[in-house]
Amino acid sequence: MNRPFADRYEAGRVLAESLRNFAGHDDVMVLGLPRGGVPVAYEVSRELGVSFDIFMVRKLGAPGQEELAMGAIASGGIVVINHEVVDALNIPREIVEAEIVRERMELTRRELLYRGNRPQLDVTGLTVLLVDDGLATGSTMRAAVRALRRKHPARIIVAVPTAAPSTLQEFQTITDSCVASITPEPFRAVGLWYENFDQVSDEEVCDLLARPVKGLGRDPALQLGMLPAENSDPVVPR
Repeated sequence: MNRPFADRYEAGRVLAESLRNFAGHDDVMVLGLPRGGVPVAYEVSRELGVSFDIFMVRKLGAPGQEELAMGAIASGGIVVINHEVVDALNIPREIVEAEIVRERMELTRRELLYRGNRPQLDVTGLTVLLVDDGLATGSTMRAAVRALRRKHPARIIVAVPTAAPSTLQEFQTITDSCVASITPEPFRAVGLWYENFDQVSDEEVCDLLARPVKGLGRDPALQLGMLPAENSDPVVPR
């Protein structure tokens, strides 16, 4: 498959096909990177019947080119700078530091909003499938991998629907494995490989985190996150 995915939900279902060997394992957890990686991760966890949660990380957008990552921050005080981007664009140090402060505030806000009263994330001894909606420069995912290692998982498997070939190759060397459904060349940008790449809202993230995932079985209504009509209006992923 080298056509664009319809949306992140379809991308997650396709990605799950490459991860079937993890299905039904109690020692496997899928972690989505908010916000774009959460719908993908939800579908992967649902298809595999394994646990699902999120891992907080924020991209540091380059000035005037916010989609271009000049680095990223993650939970635990991790900061990763893409020095190639910073040097190529001659971005002053004070601009980088100001972006770190701004994104750290947003990271804290989202942690409170998304996690709320959820138990603290514990991945000790688990195989973690770390999921995003794609890998371009890899700055965001690189920060997430570094931060996640401090939580002592048994293995970290990076899994994405689409990735730049060179970035995929890099992640094969810094994680236990890296899986991508498609690796188009030229890659250009993650959003080009989705027909619908609308921004994922905070409400959508919270909704997905509230849905049961593990052990749903194959009932079509449950797969769509629907409840019987007498209990609730159906909720269908967009």
